[in-house]
Amino acid sequence: MNAADLNKALVALIEKKAELQQLTYDDARYDDVEEALHDLEDDFNDDYGHDLEEALEKVHADLKSDTDVLLPTAYLPAALSAQKDDGVWIDSEKYPGRVRLVLRPNPARFALTTSKGEVDVWTAA
Repeated sequence: MNAADLNKALVALIEKKAELQQLTYDDARYDDVEEALHDLEDDFNDDYGHDLEEALEKVHADLKSDTDVLLPTAYLPAALSAQKDDGVWIDSEKYPGRVRLVLRPNPARFALTTSKGEVDVWTAA
């Protein structure tokens, strides 16, 4: 997996997701932007899904999490700038309570959001 290409695709996907969130359902562009987002998600999962799912399996094992591994696009943030609700809730024996796992760009990585901040748990190489 080429980390630079992964990051480029990840940024494009997050930007499209943020664009869609700025539109209301009655906006004439909404359906077109939504379809473009779904196409980008499909392409992203086709191109990087297998490698990222393997990385997620390792991350879940390391975190001692019995939470199901989802498609990589489920872990996308809402925007390029970090938001506290980004990612997917997971359980971890290593961290008290529930934490969030998010797929961040620049560089492409999985980060764990805890009560003490964010910790990178995997980075694309």
